[in-house]
Amino acid sequence: MKKILMIIAGLIILQQAVHSQVKWLTIEQAMDLNKKKPKPFFIDLYTDWCGWCKRMDATTFAHPVIAEMLNTNFHPVKFNAESAKTLVFNGNTFVSEGRTHQFAIALLQGQLSYPSFAFLDAKQQLLTSVPGYRTAPQMEPVLAYISSGAYLKQNFETFSASYKSKIQ
Repeated sequence: MKKILMIIAGLIILQQAVHSQVKWLTIEQAMDLNKKKPKPFFIDLYTDWCGWCKRMDATTFAHPVIAEMLNTNFHPVKFNAESAKTLVFNGNTFVSEGRTHQFAIALLQGQLSYPSFAFLDAKQQLLTSVPGYRTAPQMEPVLAYISSGAYLKQNFETFSASYKSKIQ
């Protein structure tokens, strides 16, 4: 009986892990999907050497509430800020400039810090960028603020004061 319960518990944990993963897109995939289903973009700007970026992948982005919010309300994009790949975005061509990609420089408005996140509206226009590591409880109201469109009506402080978290 104990073995059966342990197997069932293991399957439940495995199912939660599978369902709590962010379905990351490339920027090109997100642009294509946006033509069919317009949504805001969430762009995770990372580097391969960034320890805090790896920690966010393992904790914040692995949290079921955060993964669900990103998968449902955004086109979630992972972009290596040191990529050497040429990118055409909104009619502009971006290339690697030394170590840093011009697209990352543009999204972060020259304020390079990793991890950082950029939010674009459904028309692919930059709304804001947010630097630094965020825990799931810190990230949740930011995602809700952008995805709900509350940023059009009120400042973040007012929004977050009345936001009811789904994270226990």
